[in-house]
Amino acid sequence: MTSNPSDCASDLPLAGVRVLDLSRVFAGPLCGQVLADYGAEVIKVEHPQRGDDTRDWGIRIGATETTYYNSMNRNKRSVTLDLQTPEGVKIVHDLLLQSDVVVHNFKTGGADKLGLGYEQLKAIKPDVVYVAVAGYDSSGPEAQRPGYDLVIQGEAGLMALNGAKEQPPLKFGVAVVDLMTGMTAAQAVLAALFARERTGKGRFIEMALYDCGVMVTGYYGLDALKLGHDPERYGNAHPSIVPYGMYDAADGPLIITVGNNSQFDKFCRLVLERPDIVEDERFANNVNRARNRLELTPLLKDLIRTFQRDVLLERLTRAGIPCGKVLGLHEALTSERTRRSGLIQDMPHPVVGTTPVFAPPVRMNGQRLPIRHAPPTLGEGTREMLTRLLALSDDELNTLRDKGVLTLPEQ
Repeated sequence: MTSNPSDCASDLPLAGVRVLDLSRVFAGPLCGQVLADYGAEVIKVEHPQRGDDTRDWGIRIGATETTYYNSMNRNKRSVTLDLQTPEGVKIVHDLLLQSDVVVHNFKTGGADKLGLGYEQLKAIKPDVVYVAVAGYDSSGPEAQRPGYDLVIQGEAGLMALNGAKEQPPLKFGVAVVDLMTGMTAAQAVLAALFARERTGKGRFIEMALYDCGVMVTGYYGLDALKLGHDPERYGNAHPSIVPYGMYDAADGPLIITVGNNSQFDKFCRLVLERPDIVEDERFANNVNRARNRLELTPLLKDLIRTFQRDVLLERLTRAGIPCGKVLGLHEALTSERTRRSGLIQDMPHPVVGTTPVFAPPVRMNGQRLPIRHAPPTLGEGTREMLTRLLALSDDELNTLRDKGVLTLPEQ
């Protein structure tokens, strides 16, 4: 594996691994971010003028970043290269000799046209771990179609299972297909790197958004196959466990998850103080409760509305029934629980002073993985990385800048 002297990550699992992240938007960049979180040195290669598309999505931060961009690009370095130029492609080839992993999400065939296809890069670096993210199966009739999360949420049936039955098909609140694809791609890279340690051989990893979208359907997908038609949608309720979902107390919503018959007995006797409900044969066990949900659910909803939320939460907790408040997004992110966990950290920013950045969600040996680099401004690492890794002189860099191949940060 490559050396990584400038990155303070020597005690992290992927210390010494170098990744060329040629991807943009969500799935590919998330893969790169996961690898960076574990200690890899990730070089994010971006277009010299526009950079990653998401530098123009969301709320602006400084001159070249946005909230969307920042959510997928912590712990990376940004190097600008115009990959439509021979000089830009040559620099990628030169960087490849000192790298382990390449990630891209060019449309199928696009990387080959640039001279960055798997066989082309394998000829330079035989043990490269190469990840190609696309919308659809590269060997199928839709290989050339661009892949967009929302399109695939529709095509994979995800919108048809989301929301309540009286609603039209509903997309997920976040780009869940991209999210699944990026995380799965990172897992595949880790497996390939592990195998390479034993065999010395690289891998060609293909990720299709559609494949991952189908996997997100989970048990609902298998239900549909078994039923021969779409399962009923239950919104915030559970299809087979009752009561299990969101309910409105007198002063706000909460989640109540009664997972078994013993909990339901306590729920009726200790929380609602209505033992007659659990003593009713229609509701005595979960099979009967699910069968008779149309009678039980309105009854429970009316009872729950008579209680203050904190009273219910205290009683539910004392009875050992999982529960919690339904918070607004800002309320959740600014809560004491989030603050105490260190999930959001203020990082230095050259224009706005500081900016909040999500920390990695993983703890190792009791410590959360660190944010070593804030999401980079466009091209912030171009001079340093190309000087350190390729020994390019200032004159050479300036010539490439003047030809439009790259941009350089101010010294």
